[in-house]
Amino acid sequence: MIRRSGRLQTLLLVCAVVAGCASRPDQPTAGELTPTLSADCALVDDIPWQAVAPSVWVWLPPGEADVDTSNQGHVVPTAVVVDQGEAIVIDPGPSHRHGQRLRHALACRFGARPTWIVNTHAHAENVLANSAFADLQQAGHLRIGASMPTREAMRARCPDCLVSLTRRVGTQAMQDTHIVLPDVTLTEGMHLRAGRRDLQVLKIRHGHTEGDLQLWDADHGVLFAGGLVYGQRLPELAQGRLDEWLAALDGLSRLPVREVIGLTWSRGGPGHLPPAMASTRDYLSGLRTAVLRAMDEGLLVQDAETVPVPMARTWAGYAQRHGFNVLRAWRELEPVWMEQGSVPAPPAPSVDQSRR
Repeated sequence: MIRRSGRLQTLLLVCAVVAGCASRPDQPTAGELTPTLSADCALVDDIPWQAVAPSVWVWLPPGEADVDTSNQGHVVPTAVVVDQGEAIVIDPGPSHRHGQRLRHALACRFGARPTWIVNTHAHAENVLANSAFADLQQAGHLRIGASMPTREAMRARCPDCLVSLTRRVGTQAMQDTHIVLPDVTLTEGMHLRAGRRDLQVLKIRHGHTEGDLQLWDADHGVLFAGGLVYGQRLPELAQGRLDEWLAALDGLSRLPVREVIGLTWSRGGPGHLPPAMASTRDYLSGLRTAVLRAMDEGLLVQDAETVPVPMARTWAGYAQRHGFNVLRAWRELEPVWMEQGSVPAPPAPSVDQSRR
């Protein structure tokens, strides 16, 4: 009787799990789970997933802020595309611990195994969580993809970035985090699949960094823009090129984008692009105009602190990064100004302003 009772309890538990899955059409049934899912689903995790579109989910940071101990480096969204028990992860996050939470959620919240990790660009807060998936990569169950410039930048800079991020958020938050490089080079036109879902790799850009990668979900109008789209946090030109970034945004604006996930999540309305795409471009365009006007007025690069872009004054990181952005833009635009001798107009938008 004891043995039969135990079997009955087990059967009832399995039925309850299956029934729970069946009541949520966005998730696969228990029969779709694979032996590679080994998470202890009795452990509760409180990741606040938000639905972006059918099969597309985002884990947003606690606020639009720079890295500090309170957010433990989680300052950019982690997105997943889940279908038929498979998942594509876009920008897994800043640490091994963050990646472990993500891996647990894929198994227990979504009933899925990750088949692709995509690193959109080589910044620590986007890519260091690769280490939580290293065993799956080594076993051939998962591929980690990035552009060639991103992979080379990770190879060159990630050791220093790991040290820097650890210094800023603490050793406990970064425990067990180690550098895991992409093993697949993603190029324009490639397609990544999870179940029936398809994401297309768009043109690799040198905008925010030397190898910005975007993915396009044509079925639902979702653009995974990586570092090219910010929210109320100041864009960063550390490895970027201002005019190429503006050109990239203009190119992306030609797409029928309904949702964009970059360094924020932004939703557009009927006939309008997501606001974050417009505001990012407005800041970069304003920066370009302000720097060229300063040159035209005879200011020197030493006067960079006097070149404001007022629309962004209240954004996180403005005080810390705007002056640096001015210096970077000044260096890029000085040859342009010297050749033209007057303030040239910024690159014209490639989309009707009515869409904004």
